[in-house]
Amino acid sequence: MHVSYLHFSWLHLSYFFAVLAICGLSYQFLVIAGIIKFCRLPRLQPESDGATPGRDDPEMPPISILKPLRGADPRMYKAFRSHCLQDYPAFEIIFGVAEASDPAVVEVERLRREFPSRRIHLLVCPESLGTNRKVSTLAQLLPLARYDLLLINDSDILVPPGYLRQIAAGFAARGAAAGRTGMVTALYRAAGNPNKPTTGLSGTPVAGSTLASRLEALTIATDFAGGVLSAYALEGRLSFGLGSTLAVRREALEAIGGLSPLLDYAADDYELGNRIARAGFDVVLAPLVVETALPGASFGEMFQHQLRWARTIRDRRLGGYIGLGVTHVLPWALLACLCSGLAGWSLGLLAMAALLRFAVAAALCTSVLHDEAADLDLWLLPLRDVVALMVWITSFAGNTVVWRGERFRISEGKLQKLGSGTHHN
Repeated sequence: MHVSYLHFSWLHLSYFFAVLAICGLSYQFLVIAGIIKFCRLPRLQPESDGATPGRDDPEMPPISILKPLRGADPRMYKAFRSHCLQDYPAFEIIFGVAEASDPAVVEVERLRREFPSRRIHLLVCPESLGTNRKVSTLAQLLPLARYDLLLINDSDILVPPGYLRQIAAGFAARGAAAGRTGMVTALYRAAGNPNKPTTGLSGTPVAGSTLASRLEALTIATDFAGGVLSAYALEGRLSFGLGSTLAVRREALEAIGGLSPLLDYAADDYELGNRIARAGFDVVLAPLVVETALPGASFGEMFQHQLRWARTIRDRRLGGYIGLGVTHVLPWALLACLCSGLAGWSLGLLAMAALLRFAVAAALCTSVLHDEAADLDLWLLPLRDVVALMVWITSFAGNTVVWRGERFRISEGKLQKLGSGTHHN
């Protein structure tokens, strides 16, 4: 009787995991719909890429680029140069650092020497206006911006040659009849592994040398991008921004009270896009992909980074975050298989889950992100998915995160700094 009861329990548990896996299969089809929609977005014609648009072209408004800096790394300068090499009639770049001694200052001065004709400004922003230092710096840079189209991205973002033109086209394409565009944002991919035969936008091998960093790059390509595109397919639009590109109309920014309301928020990119959307403006996804650099992180550092993302999302959208549990199709199918004692039906479900998961991941890497490095690392996908499920489960066990070596508690989206002697889960 006892053995029979245990068999009954394990069998029912396998059915529970199977239901979750089937829901995960449905989610994969939603990602496919998002991929198709993204690939159909209108893009600038290749023959126009080399043409210099006129300064009076209303579709090419001048842009102020705001870049908050903290520290330097070997890839930063190439990222800076990619912005200066833009074929665009009028733009300025405004860098901000918290201290004049920041190592990034040397790289900005180097950029000024190489591109003397570009409008490049550097401002020291010593005031700490909130717990989010990035937004604190941005709030102090904002008064210097002379143009009504503002573009915010991180110091390590490497952009393609037609980046600014495609961003500007994102604002112009909608038109007054289609509603007001308040923000244009863009997907991103991680830099690849220097030990593999892949190159970044700069044309040279780029970082991602540890197993942990490769798993995180795979997460960006097959999980984060998939989540964005599934939301895009389901809602028909975006209601949030992506930190790799936050291009904003000044009118939309003023409508939400500027940057000051975001000073204590962890996910400032999400908050900025979400508030702009709730204010009645459109948030448009640009048909391009930029590149970010990943450090050679350890597994513990990678896990903490993923946990910060997870707990931030859970705090802001609990219901939706719980629903994200069904997206882990491969681990659920594997658990169903193990709990059923490798029953034939469970093996079939596992095969279907693996086939669809790998196919969708490959489509994201090749058709959407053009991420050769992640495509070569798809064999790590089962390990990545198991780690992702561990992060999802762990995220419910506390509300603290580690950000740039400091510990914070997240409450209602806001960061509360914890003392060095304070211990929390």
